[in-house]
Amino acid sequence: MSDLPESNELPPPPPAAIAALGADTVERLAAYGRLLATEGVVRGLIGPREVPRLWDRHLLNCAAPAEAIPPGARVADIGSGAGLPGLVLALVRDDLKIILVEPLQRRCDFLIEAIDQLGLAKRVTVRRGKADIVEPCQADIVTSRAVSALEQLAAWSLPHAKIGGRLLALKGQRAPEEIAAAGPVLAKWGADTDVEIVTCGQTWLEQPVLLVRATRRR
Repeated sequence: MSDLPESNELPPPPPAAIAALGADTVERLAAYGRLLATEGVVRGLIGPREVPRLWDRHLLNCAAPAEAIPPGARVADIGSGAGLPGLVLALVRDDLKIILVEPLQRRCDFLIEAIDQLGLAKRVTVRRGKADIVEPCQADIVTSRAVSALEQLAAWSLPHAKIGGRLLALKGQRAPEEIAAAGPVLAKWGADTDVEIVTCGQTWLEQPVLLVRATRRR
């Protein structure tokens, strides 16, 4: 990555995050945050106005779903963009193997460089392409954040889950309405029988994260 003046400085992490995640994990997240605040801004992956709120809005928001992922899982992150939440999950959980699925070359270039700089090359790979075209990942968990409405997202994500694998989609307060609209797609993959909303980060985030969780049955 190019040498950049540190004009976009990452703010300090919230004390609650250090207490919940541990100082070492927070420092790994800070290293990634610094990449987002510099190269990420220059390459147009995040806006400069996002830098002051990187911790709460992005890094910690993407760290919380780690609570819902089982040990040793293979995770596919659909529409990974700048690595949110995929790279964050890799930094928080060193037992996870993660595939970042991203169609845009410039974002893939950033992801590959970030993986190398953050020392994640043994556990994190990048697949360039649209989710409905690339080879299915056969993942235990399929994650996504701010990609699309659940109806479309489920159609892209569930084919990448193995039978018995789960969709974990970061969603907001409209999650119940999105679940209702996605009913036919969820039913197609047998994921409509146990779909639920899971809350993560309740004890250490000011605004806990809502996940839509559904299991692929066929």
